[in-house]
Amino acid sequence: MNSRRDYRGNRIALFDGIEEGGIRASSSYSSHEIDEHDNERAVDGLQDRVNLLKRLTGDIHEEVESHNRMLDRVGNDMDASRGILSGTMDRFKMVFETRSSRRMFTLVASFVVIFLIIYYLTR
Repeated sequence: MNSRRDYRGNRIALFDGIEEGGIRASSSYSSHEIDEHDNERAVDGLQDRVNLLKRLTGDIHEEVESHNRMLDRVGNDMDASRGILSGTMDRFKMVFETRSSRRMFTLVASFVVIFLIIYYLTR
């Protein structure tokens, strides 16, 4: 805490000598002390940027994890759908393998087509 007060006091003293057209060098501070203050300010600025980047990368990591979980769920749902569709196709194959089932399908399909033709002609 004491170093903060010293820093603020030194900063006030550092910028106290600013005049129009340039900086008037203060007799109580050497060039080395002024460079130290500039370095401290630069380090503070860099530390703020590092903290910002750290938070940003943490947010990106959370977002990536969220998307990975969502993609896993979608993949699992697609696998389940593929299994259901496969079972349905197997049942269709069994229906079409017997000759009487093919005739029944042809009869039903022709009735549907005739119904659709009549419906569109009467509209």
